[in-house]
Amino acid sequence: MVEPHDRPDAIELVDIVREFLRDDIVPVLEGQLAFHARVAVNALAIADRELRLGPGHQEAHAARLAALDCTTDVELAARIRDGELDDRYPEVGAAVREMVWDKIGVMNPKYVHPHDSAQASEA
Repeated sequence: MVEPHDRPDAIELVDIVREFLRDDIVPVLEGQLAFHARVAVNALAIADRELRLGPGHQEAHAARLAALDCTTDVELAARIRDGELDDRYPEVGAAVREMVWDKIGVMNPKYVHPHDSAQASEA
């Protein structure tokens, strides 16, 4: 929860709406409306994971960029494109892979790699 706001916080609100749609609304709908309701449930699940995992991902992302002497993704991309990091290929590759795994873990934790599966299942 973020001060000065009280409960329910943003994560709790997203969870409440997602569960309502999933448990009470989707089962009584049919066709295109049911499909759109399931899409909304999935979108709320993504928002929930982003809210929960986002601060840790932001911290890890900043650390990865700093380790590569970059401050933004744009800078990292430019330095890769210009060949400035060619001599650090294994390090750059590992950092970029971790960045992608963080994104995948938010979008669909079923596809997250094994070392993050415990973290993703908590979300």
